Amino acid sequence: MKNMITIFKKPNYSLLFWSSFTSTMGSIVGIAALMLYLLDRYTDQPFYAALTELMYSLPTLAVFFLVGVLADRMDRQKIAVYSDVICAILSLALMGAIYIDWMPLVFAILFLRSAVSKFFHPAQAAIIQGILTKDEYTVAAGLNQMTSSLFMLFGNALGIFIYWTVGLQGAIFVCFVTYMVSAILIRACKLEENVVLPNGRHKWTQLNVRFVANDFKDGMLYIIKNPLLVYLIIGFFVFGIVNGGLSVMPAYILKYKLAPKDYEEFMIVMGVVFGISVLIGSIVASMMAKKLKLYQMVIIGLGVSGAFVVASGYSPDMYYYLAFTALIGLGLPFVNIGIGGWLPRIVDPKMMGRVQGWITPLMMLSQSITLGVIALTFQKILSVEGLHLLVGGCLLFVGLFYMFTLPKHATEEEEGADGLENSASV
Repeated sequence: MKNMITIFKKPNYSLLFWSSFTSTMGSIVGIAALMLYLLDRYTDQPFYAALTELMYSLPTLAVFFLVGVLADRMDRQKIAVYSDVICAILSLALMGAIYIDWMPLVFAILFLRSAVSKFFHPAQAAIIQGILTKDEYTVAAGLNQMTSSLFMLFGNALGIFIYWTVGLQGAIFVCFVTYMVSAILIRACKLEENVVLPNGRHKWTQLNVRFVANDFKDGMLYIIKNPLLVYLIIGFFVFGIVNGGLSVMPAYILKYKLAPKDYEEFMIVMGVVFGISVLIGSIVASMMAKKLKLYQMVIIGLGVSGAFVVASGYSPDMYYYLAFTALIGLGLPFVNIGIGGWLPRIVDPKMMGRVQGWITPLMMLSQSITLGVIALTFQKILSVEGLHLLVGGCLLFVGLFYMFTLPKHATEEEEGADGLENSASV
């Protein structure tokens, strides 16, 4: 707790933290409200809900080759600000598309807004890496995980509440406001040039096709030369499958199996249970980060959460499902804090944008494929139980894979870091 208070004393980190908080909260509220709207209006066509989530993940594949390069070559602060402002404008456009009730335009704007938003995280994450010390990375990862738990606790519930009270338009307007607040907070940061421009100044005219292709290739070679990074990114690809499943699983199992008539109310209850358990898990994982190695936290978290995801698919009633959901929430923070605290330690700050530029699209590729498969096969080939078995099995597979690969490379990485520290002290 003391370490968390210490990093919040850094004004730039506080502004970046709250900008990410407001931006993500608005996005979650809007997506939750839109999914409920589509489930209400198109009850017999559940693929619309999967299609909404697909419009969030698929755009990454259209911009992945630019995201990391721009984060490393252009002003990271301006990229984050412009991303938020453009997303705010597109939120207003989305309200107009919903008003005229033209679904192709609604999904087109969702696609475009999501594509623009993908430029935000690599730039913001790279800035945070530049303003924190190595010892503070795990603390920041713990804070991010706690924030995620608050999103789970209040985000969907708030989205559902706004949808019930002021309708879908009100929820989309919340997106507009939060994007603008996020942009203002980032703009208020006072950052050193080496943080926002670690590779020096570049002009837009320099970013031709060859330049972008070379930078993108450099990011790939940097990852390939680091086995530990390769293994982590393989895990991220599978996590995309997990994210795709988790984004629609609760709504599907509640609406089509456990609570067909009251699924909206139970979604709020489930969100509260999951959020509280993730918050508790975040606190426990943050404390255990001092006693366990980061790879041990990742493996434990994957094993626990994977096992209970599978079990939750076979829940006979809501009480079992809520209990399994709570246990899943306790395990996931160990994974997120472990990887979130580890990645900045092993990536050169000058390459962080390009590394993130590979991680995000790989995750979104697998997430998009998963959502596409779900949209086409759910209730035809894939059952609710099968969906949970797929997602839980992926978590268990990655946990087993990491059990055999991470310990050796983690030890080598730590020994390399100790060697550098010793040579520096000499």
